[in-house]
Amino acid sequence: MTNDRSPHDASSGGTSSGSESDGSDSSTEDEFETDGITLAEFHEACQREGRPVLTAGAVARTLEQPHEAVSEQLETLAKQGDLERLSVSTDPVVWYPSELEDLTDRERVVIFPKRREIVVDRPDQFTRAQLAQFAHLADANGEDGYRYVVRPEDVWQAPHDSFDALARTMRQALGQRSEELEEWVHSQWDRAHQFRLRTHEDGYTVLEAKSPEVMGNVARQKLDEEHVHAPISESEDWVREGSEAAIKRLLYEAGYPVQDHRDLETGESLSVDLQVSLREYQQTWVDRFAEAGEGVFVGPPGSGKTVAAMGAMAHVEGETLVLVPSRDLARQWADAVAEYTSLEPSQIGQYHGGQKNVRPVTIATYQIAGMDRHRSLFDDREWGLVIFDECQHVPSDVYRRSTHLQSRHRLGLSASPIREDDRQTEIFTLVGPPIGTDWQALFDAGFVAEPELEIRYVPWGDDEQRNTYTSAEGREKYRIAARNRGKVDEIRYLLSSHPDSKALVFVDYLEQGRDVAAALDVPFLSGETPHHERRRLLEEFRRDERDLLVVSRVGDEGIDLPTADLAIVASGLGGSRRQGTQRAGRTMRPAGGALVYVLATRGSREEDFARRQLQHLGRKGMTVRERTLERSGDGDDRDSQADGETSET
Repeated sequence: MTNDRSPHDASSGGTSSGSESDGSDSSTEDEFETDGITLAEFHEACQREGRPVLTAGAVARTLEQPHEAVSEQLETLAKQGDLERLSVSTDPVVWYPSELEDLTDRERVVIFPKRREIVVDRPDQFTRAQLAQFAHLADANGEDGYRYVVRPEDVWQAPHDSFDALARTMRQALGQRSEELEEWVHSQWDRAHQFRLRTHEDGYTVLEAKSPEVMGNVARQKLDEEHVHAPISESEDWVREGSEAAIKRLLYEAGYPVQDHRDLETGESLSVDLQVSLREYQQTWVDRFAEAGEGVFVGPPGSGKTVAAMGAMAHVEGETLVLVPSRDLARQWADAVAEYTSLEPSQIGQYHGGQKNVRPVTIATYQIAGMDRHRSLFDDREWGLVIFDECQHVPSDVYRRSTHLQSRHRLGLSASPIREDDRQTEIFTLVGPPIGTDWQALFDAGFVAEPELEIRYVPWGDDEQRNTYTSAEGREKYRIAARNRGKVDEIRYLLSSHPDSKALVFVDYLEQGRDVAAALDVPFLSGETPHHERRRLLEEFRRDERDLLVVSRVGDEGIDLPTADLAIVASGLGGSRRQGTQRAGRTMRPAGGALVYVLATRGSREEDFARRQLQHLGRKGMTVRERTLERSGDGDDRDSQADGETSET
């Protein structure tokens, strides 16, 4: 870490700017003079006031400190070179950070410990890699500005064996020590090590607490006879078989993640060699998985999560069960394992509605694995590793039954582990902690190309549909807006504007898909399409024998769509944020120049849904533009287009 970074600690130097008086007025000023104002507290005052330049009076008012003492401390910061002073006509002196004069190419970190936020300008790759170990990238403006938030779950899953090791990583990332932030992180680290599950010498599972107090005040308040048989000691409970996952979830929700130290079966050994080289970040994912024994690989489509999962298989070298949402993905997984590992096709089995073969590596659908009549086949085999593909589904009532399958190692894969029912924390309790690289880092390194994403607000194709929308209610409004006939003309226009592109058109409604496919004279791939027909169409698209497909929501996760240069989302804006991620991600591959157009009917609820659904992609570093199309008298809206573009979404 270089030493040319500017001072930015918001917590060193003692008294917090927001501390309350203890009622003793006589000691306030003396204490303030002793402790002083830090540069980061000045930054916080600037943020509260909404200005980069402040008078001493404004600083005193914002930080609730005496004016005279503040003036002295500002003079001290100026002598240290942290602040500059400027005399102006409207006020004797205004103050501003010295670093404002030299922000063009320097990395700068500002810490806000009370909010547990870290704002970084122009961070280098080392800083971002260190921050990713204990903080969540909450926002990236696409112009070298990043906002990280340190959440409890980020500390709980930090890949360190001790708090001291975590503290060293924090200091490397921040350039110095922030006592207030470290104190909070230490408290969360302690919470993450209060409970553990272990195997008793007689074979049953024990929940063990660090102290009788935390066992009595937390675990025994949250758990009942459905979860535990009886106490063994003041700090140990005998766990009912099969309730381990529920215990982990309940204590996680209470703010106490459980360390899983059970002696689970390692499964039959299976020699697996990876036939391809992992990228540096993929190897980091595998290394972190190897340390923890569990986790969720989180990365954008195209980042190679499946190949990284095979790297985890090679590390474990045990028989592996892969759970997927559909039989199409099961087939694609089987092909990929045969292609990228040393395993023979005879060692790879699929278990779903099409075929039922259990082999050393078995790929099964969640639905089949959760059925009672099939469960024994999976329970009887000792798996060394269970992989949950598209693991954002795991919290759902149908899919979570598959998490009862016990294995020493559990691995999830997801481009966007978010759920509209806010149950995403269950993903990490049932499978493992998140492991990933922020999207912007992959864009910057060129591993994944950032697509150009544009929301286009399309006028109604005719007054009849608009009037029908106005009088409709509830979900009928979504359906009418989605099927706006003006979108067909817009799709034609976009395709003609990119004549050499391979394109995918996404729709949410079968009727709309059939109408669009008929208008374009191309196939419509949906859940009703026979499996053999799906395979044929997708292979033709991959081999460049076909350059356009209309796809229903079956393409979001149920199948591995080939890479496209152009994606047009014609409907589906009432769906989830995850759906927006999946559809935008169909163009995220190493080759650049990809385009994503999202069509929303102007003046309908689709406008708000489009912004909301894609907003989190902007926070991941993608640039999201907007354009409003104006309908002209003859129905051709091309010449009257309003170029109202923005990258703020």
